[in-house]
Amino acid sequence: MGPTNVIHKFSAEAGAKCQLESELRTVLQQRIMVLDGGMGTMVQQHKLEEEDFRGDELKDHPLPLKGNNDLLSITQPDIIYQIHKEYLNAGADIIETNTFSSTSIAQADYGLEHMAYRLNRKSAELARRAVDDFTKQTGSKRYVAGAVGPTNKTLSVSPSVERPDFRNVTFDGLVEAYTEQVRGLLDGGADIILVETVFDTANAKAALFAIDLLFEKSYERKPIFISGTIVDRSGRTLSGQTGEAFVVSLSHAKPLCIGLNCALGATEMRPFIEAIGKSTTAFIICYPNAGLPNTFGGYDETPEVTASSLKDFAQDGLVNIVGGCCGTTPGHIRAISEAVRHCKPRTPAADIHQENLLLAGLEPFRIGPYTNFVNIGERCNVAGSRKFAKLIMAGNYEEALSIAKTQVEMGAQVLDINMDEGMLEGPTAMARFCNYIASEPDIARVPLCIDSSNFAVIEAGLKCCQGKCIVNSISLKEGEEEFLLRAATVQRYGAAVVVMAFDEEGQATDSDRKVEICSRAYKLLVSKVGFDPNDIIFDPNILTIGTGMEEHNEYAVNFIKATKLIKETLPRARVSGGLSNLSFSFRGMEAIREAMHGAFLYHAIKDGMDMGIVNAGNLPVYDDIDKELLLLCENLIWNRDPEATEKLLAYTQTYVKGGKKVVQTDEWRLTSVEERLEYALIKGIEKYVVEDVEECRSQVNRYTRPLHIIEGPLMNGMKVVGDLFGAGKMFLPQVIKSARVMKKAVGHLIPFMEKERQELMASSGSTEEIDPYQGTIVLATVKGDVHDIGKNIVGVVLGCNNFRVIDLGVMVPCDKILREAVTKKADIIGLSGLITPSLDEMIYVAKEMERLGMTTPLLIGGATTSKTHTAVKIAPRYSCPAIHVLDASRSVVVCSQLLDETMKEEYFDDLKEEYEDVRQDHYDSLKERRYLSLSQARDKALRIDWSSLPKPVCPQFLGTRVFEWYDLNSLVDFIDWKPFFDVWQLRGKYPNRGYPKIFNDKTVGSEARRVFDEAQQLLNQMIDRSSLKGRALVGFWRAQSDGDDINVYQDDVTVHRDTKPIAKFHGLRQQVEKDSSSSEPFLCVSDFVAPVDSGVADYIGVFAVSVFGAEELSQQFQAQGDDYNSIMVKALADRLAEAFAEELHARVRKELWGYCADEALQATDLHRIRYQGIRPAAGYPSQPDHTEKTTMWSLADIQDKIGIGLTESLAMMPAASVSGLYFSNPQASYFAVGKITKEQVVDYATRKAMSVEEVERWLSPILGYDSAA
Repeated sequence: MGPTNVIHKFSAEAGAKCQLESELRTVLQQRIMVLDGGMGTMVQQHKLEEEDFRGDELKDHPLPLKGNNDLLSITQPDIIYQIHKEYLNAGADIIETNTFSSTSIAQADYGLEHMAYRLNRKSAELARRAVDDFTKQTGSKRYVAGAVGPTNKTLSVSPSVERPDFRNVTFDGLVEAYTEQVRGLLDGGADIILVETVFDTANAKAALFAIDLLFEKSYERKPIFISGTIVDRSGRTLSGQTGEAFVVSLSHAKPLCIGLNCALGATEMRPFIEAIGKSTTAFIICYPNAGLPNTFGGYDETPEVTASSLKDFAQDGLVNIVGGCCGTTPGHIRAISEAVRHCKPRTPAADIHQENLLLAGLEPFRIGPYTNFVNIGERCNVAGSRKFAKLIMAGNYEEALSIAKTQVEMGAQVLDINMDEGMLEGPTAMARFCNYIASEPDIARVPLCIDSSNFAVIEAGLKCCQGKCIVNSISLKEGEEEFLLRAATVQRYGAAVVVMAFDEEGQATDSDRKVEICSRAYKLLVSKVGFDPNDIIFDPNILTIGTGMEEHNEYAVNFIKATKLIKETLPRARVSGGLSNLSFSFRGMEAIREAMHGAFLYHAIKDGMDMGIVNAGNLPVYDDIDKELLLLCENLIWNRDPEATEKLLAYTQTYVKGGKKVVQTDEWRLTSVEERLEYALIKGIEKYVVEDVEECRSQVNRYTRPLHIIEGPLMNGMKVVGDLFGAGKMFLPQVIKSARVMKKAVGHLIPFMEKERQELMASSGSTEEIDPYQGTIVLATVKGDVHDIGKNIVGVVLGCNNFRVIDLGVMVPCDKILREAVTKKADIIGLSGLITPSLDEMIYVAKEMERLGMTTPLLIGGATTSKTHTAVKIAPRYSCPAIHVLDASRSVVVCSQLLDETMKEEYFDDLKEEYEDVRQDHYDSLKERRYLSLSQARDKALRIDWSSLPKPVCPQFLGTRVFEWYDLNSLVDFIDWKPFFDVWQLRGKYPNRGYPKIFNDKTVGSEARRVFDEAQQLLNQMIDRSSLKGRALVGFWRAQSDGDDINVYQDDVTVHRDTKPIAKFHGLRQQVEKDSSSSEPFLCVSDFVAPVDSGVADYIGVFAVSVFGAEELSQQFQAQGDDYNSIMVKALADRLAEAFAEELHARVRKELWGYCADEALQATDLHRIRYQGIRPAAGYPSQPDHTEKTTMWSLADIQDKIGIGLTESLAMMPAASVSGLYFSNPQASYFAVGKITKEQVVDYATRKAMSVEEVERWLSPILGYDSAA
């Protein structure tokens, strides 16, 4: 379908308001109207089953229909009618049709796309009947809003991570589906068309496109309401737009009402409703959910709370229509209606941004009378950039995207996209590149200028853009009819338009002709199409000067004159132009061209030029242009000298060779010494730090003691570093680099501090030592845990910030930590841990500190820790500060605050208040959690028809096989690098989160590349020198499940129920209640093994892999003072161990077990678990119990055979080790057991012959109850 270029009349009255809209406008000016509440909420109360949804008509339909609420308008019309009546009786002025998902696109999931028109018509007729009956009964008029939902597809986001440009729906497809839906709604009697829950503005634009076509061709116009949905507190839609950008992008539809619904509760929605109200002249509609959803997707907010929030909105003049969305009921609507009954409605502004051209990408962009010149980036143009053209022609769109990104970074406020090339399929290329742009938020935030001389290419671009674009361009060269046709189409897409100064006679070159053509076009656009003058941009043609042809000499002058006249005579219109044309005679001489552009713009802007297509970032400042060159350029531009071209050529031959010298400056050295120190810390520049510290020290009136320099400018600089790191604007290697600058500065001050200390001691006669450090911190990885990468980073950063760091190492028992803290007079104790048993040890340490009456602040850190766990489990056990520290950069600020006598009490008070809130939220969530009994969960276990499946494959051997000195080179290709970057806290933002896309990230990309390259070098060196060695064990045994357990048998025996197993693995089963509409089983790992009574012989595997040598090599680097490589070694060893597990699992599937002998997957597929079978590890979500490792170690004799040991807390040694079980069943999948009840804990303890208390200790992270209660 190509729903474009359709127009029957050219009239400003095309969008004239219908009688019904005038009627509604009058009501809305008098009072706040009320919309109904949630349809789905009410349907759920009827607890309908599959047969209810089917009815007689669809009883044999091949697909399940339960949950298709829209279908009930046909199969259960009485229920839907009654719901409508309940809302009307509750006080609703407007009821919505039951058609949220009634497009053919959404109904395709049920195989009912052929019923789309009928669904909409029947639903509208039901609502119409309910309204008419109510009006007859009461005499009060009510209205029907035809609900048009967003569909379950999106034009702005790719469903494929690998293909950012892919879309599973087209604009034309959406227009076709929406046309069918709206036709049904209008035929069924809808008074209003409500385009609601807009999560992607592009989808809404397609709906509005369809609606406008129907109104123009077939139907009387009806009022349009639009309601978006903000997905979280960021204030953006799912497709990334801000609320204001959303309003700007849809303003062309001239909705009677616009606002928000769904997603958030009223309280959270308020700032966004306010922002939308300030951005529109329409009335405001707001119908929030009944608060935020609870854990199970339900809504708990009472009618009184919702009504109170909306009453506040009303009293503050924010709304005109209120109602409810998800979770709201007639009770809510009744309360809302009563609450706003006597509130005055919002008075919309008569005009907003009256003098502004409004554009939008993901963010709004206003061009007003006082806006500076707008740069439209020119380099994404196949005709203007050889590099861009080459990349597009080669199909290298991702790299071409980097050109767009550079343009935005260099200052482009709008991005011009042009795909006009004879060998290129223009519409396809335009659509593909625009889709790529949509995947890159840093680019998509700015509006696009869709640039082509082919209108089909322009339309292809407009169909891919959710924001408000500029179309460049249309003109009168093909006559008025074609001009009006294209202008109306552009308006229907909601774009602004550039009009070139062409007409039927050709291009205008003199100023009078330029103004004449632009004036004619302006009148046609405003009077016949109804264009907002703000959306009209004229390009009076910047033509080439300096060609040597006399008739070209006035071209620049004529453009500037025409610009001035256009701005004076055509109100609110803008002027633009393509700057590169001006200097085309001097191509290849960039310095000359840029000087010409700079001089031309200086004068053109003064006379009204608003914007131009320029190479953003390459425009010189007018005053910086060489004076001789400037004079020559201006003589040429103003045609003051008949020999201007020759003189400029002569200058070029004498002074210019096309290049520019870039002078490196140290301008930052001209600032104050405090600013210089801050800059040096942020940038990691050591060169001048001693010199600057000395300058501070010389200012004795300001810094009376050396310590004041540390506590003042140096610590201020580190606070900025911490803030930048927290905001994602710095990354961990840079933090360490900053810390080393700090260390050098502090190192220079220490002798002076020592001298001061001795002088103080001598003058006071005291022999007591004065500590030169800011504080003493004892760090330790708690007992049972051998992971210390994060702790080491914290130690380095703190040490460089003048803290004495006493690192006790790993596996440190509580008594040693506390003894050393007392002996060393520690100011702070820091605990680190990675595995979950470490959390219990941290709790124990806190309890012991309380028992001993200690007051030392306790810091908690490590990958397994969290603020919630610290607040709920640790802080209540210790009456002094127990603080979760998110990352290394924050540790400096936290420690400084804890030791600052003037701040620490206030800091601790704030912390206690914050943690109390966290605890309360946690316990509130526990009250809402529901569980199945263990027997119910087992009844809903995964049911596999073992008799109908192929028999499980017998492994190539039974028993164990050891792999000594594994070839580590074979593992490199299996490395998943994302966790490596996580170690260094280098986190790219979408879409550059993973490897290798992280290298493209604006913030961390270059640093990630540097760290990665250094890692490669060290990795190759370690492998080549055999510094690291890999060992592995694989074992296979006969196995059968018995309930939630897995029995393991000796050799390939025939198993009966009474056959005695040689080992038993115990599983835990999911118990947390799932969504009522879900048919998902409640899983346990035993479900993936054939039951003992099935008669099907099955098998299980055990594996353990380890990389030896990392700890020793790390210690060598540590001894050399090389903290960076000490950490790097461990990070790489961890990655190798995980790669080892991945590679060995692939061998198991293809060779050693051989159940997938033909598998051919890439490493990326392996990381995404696209293979058959799983390898869950004990202590992880599918089996959260670490004690299952003891069974593995005993069964396979792992410690004796390959040397991997287990600590008290069952952490593996070496730390770079991975172990787990192998399951081969095609239905085996990873899952999280989640929280469990005491019933299962007791059952599990009995099965494992352990005490309940011991099981609770090991399973504490997943207990769904308080074991201490």
